[in-house]
Amino acid sequence: MQVLIVEDERLLSAEMAAFLKKSFYTCTPVYSAKEALQQLVDNEFDFVLLDLGLPDKDGLTVLHESKKHHPETAYIILTARGEVEDRIKGLDLGADDYLPKPFSLLELLSRMQAITRRKSGLADSQIELGAFLIDLKNRSILAGNVSVELSKKEFDLLSYLILHKNRPLTRTQLSERIWGAISDDDYDSNYIDVHIKNIRKKLGLWAETDWLETVRGVGYKIRLQS
Repeated sequence: MQVLIVEDERLLSAEMAAFLKKSFYTCTPVYSAKEALQQLVDNEFDFVLLDLGLPDKDGLTVLHESKKHHPETAYIILTARGEVEDRIKGLDLGADDYLPKPFSLLELLSRMQAITRRKSGLADSQIELGAFLIDLKNRSILAGNVSVELSKKEFDLLSYLILHKNRPLTRTQLSERIWGAISDDDYDSNYIDVHIKNIRKKLGLWAETDWLETVRGVGYKIRLQS
């Protein structure tokens, strides 16, 4: 998942990026409102972690402008301000949550995961797909009592499709939202198709994968009954 970190404290920004990378998020750090707004014009993000005390503009201005064009993005306000009024303004503008500084990186991760589950309509991190039990938090797949191994990128792709269940996603969307505009592999126009093929092959050794559908002329989707 793509995360925009809008934080002018560079040490804190680097700590957040390093921590979230270990949990398989792709982070883009910026240090001003101007940089943030430009990134939000050029790119799509799943999360924006937004400091209110930016050097050039108030972070609430960034939130207000961004929500107009990216209503599905999740926003978490990071603030050292103690005033309840600032928090209320942020939530009224559409922020999904806020964390007062200093905060625990583990708590930040937990809140991000909770927001993702809520937006995806999932009660918890374990999902049954056919004969498979998939744990998004622990990044594991069981077919009965057998553990099925996927590569990091294959699991990233599968989990992103699950989080957007029943919604067709294009190859471009999958590429940009999981790995950035261009994969860090040698670029190949059909590399999303290759990953899907590998997922089907590995899981297909144990059970049917008809819930992983190809949407002709579009891309792929997970068919999951609510």
